[in-house]
Amino acid sequence: MAKPLVAIVGRPNVGKSMLFNRLAGQRLAIVEDTPGVTRDRIYAKTDWAGREFSIVDTGGIEPTTDNEMLLFMREQALLAIEMADVIVFVTDLTTGVTAADQEISTMLLKSRKPVVLAVNKADSIGTVDPGVYEFYGLGLGDPVPISAVHGHGTGDLLDRCLEHFPPVEEEEEDEDIIRVAVIGKPNVGKSSLINRILGEERVIVSDIAGTTRDAIDTPFENDKGKYVFIDTAGIRRRSRIDSRIEKFSVLRSEMAVERANVCLIMIDAREGVTEQDTKIAGQAHEAGKASIIIVNKWDLVEKDSNTMDRMRQEIQRDLAYMTYAPILFISAETGQRVDRLFELINYVHEQASMRVTTGMLNNVLADATMRVQPPTDRGKRLKIYYMTQASVRPPTFVCFCNNTELFHFSYQRYLENRIRAVFGLEGTPIRLIIRERGD
Repeated sequence: MAKPLVAIVGRPNVGKSMLFNRLAGQRLAIVEDTPGVTRDRIYAKTDWAGREFSIVDTGGIEPTTDNEMLLFMREQALLAIEMADVIVFVTDLTTGVTAADQEISTMLLKSRKPVVLAVNKADSIGTVDPGVYEFYGLGLGDPVPISAVHGHGTGDLLDRCLEHFPPVEEEEEDEDIIRVAVIGKPNVGKSSLINRILGEERVIVSDIAGTTRDAIDTPFENDKGKYVFIDTAGIRRRSRIDSRIEKFSVLRSEMAVERANVCLIMIDAREGVTEQDTKIAGQAHEAGKASIIIVNKWDLVEKDSNTMDRMRQEIQRDLAYMTYAPILFISAETGQRVDRLFELINYVHEQASMRVTTGMLNNVLADATMRVQPPTDRGKRLKIYYMTQASVRPPTFVCFCNNTELFHFSYQRYLENRIRAVFGLEGTPIRLIIRERGD
């Protein structure tokens, strides 16, 4: 059974993201004084009184607007309302009830979903501010005065939410969910790919580079398995990051890579591998993540019989440090080869999770050292006593030897290639840890 979902909605700049961060217990939503900072929905898991549930933050709802981005935000918020079990409607004590609040309350009443009315910025402790009583006029029941900044009243708010949750059932934790981060520079088609997969406008798609500012977790299940897709803000070169908001977005993309099992590194087929692409791919490689290189917009490239082979060779040359990553040529716009993505995701995830017995590893080690003798320096020869696997994701192997200084990088690369030749491990980096015997 899916965990209950609480949607946090309201007009712009009433403190929705601040409340979301308070309830999540971590800084997941971007918090700025600029209205409209949260453009997409973002999710987090949390718990209260022993009950686990999910919360979703939404962009501010402008009931009447002609602005394209504000219309996008309104659609996203409406979709969150549709999916939610309980809606927390956040208002602002300092402004009182506005015309926008009235229109949003009418919209929520029509949804026939349970609504908990939160009056934010009630920062004083003790007596209730008389201004709270004005919010009874919204027709949503007793308002709950809260302070998202200080945390006052959030316990009462969560108690009210729990009253509307469906009955508790045994909930099995899904261990087989694969978390997939979609990363790449701005405007490469990350959100379009996720929308193609989901078959709905889950993520804002716009020609404006940098439309997606938050990393958005989107659950998805099909006959191939269970997944959570993380759509990230396009990662720009740090020298071009001017606003504080975009700095948060870059940090969030890096965090998304850290918590993913598999990274889809998206490249624009018309541009090939750029300097920024190499840095983004390097993030996934350094984090030890299983990766697939996705060449998007393949439908827009003029082709001959060798175009794909040439581009594959160019990518492997420019991303020489991750030749292990499979390359898939797709079009998120037309859906070309998108259906092959899930088999590849499952495959590289399995490869990254592979365990090799110590006996098999040392057979490979004995064969490798017989083929190519370990290096020597000033009459001292490297001796490798044995190798064992320490962990997975990425596969990490520990080599015990007589002298770590003799274990040159070139010989480490040779051993890594021999391990790949025998066990595959396609799509995942390999870590070699060198230890002297007795360490």
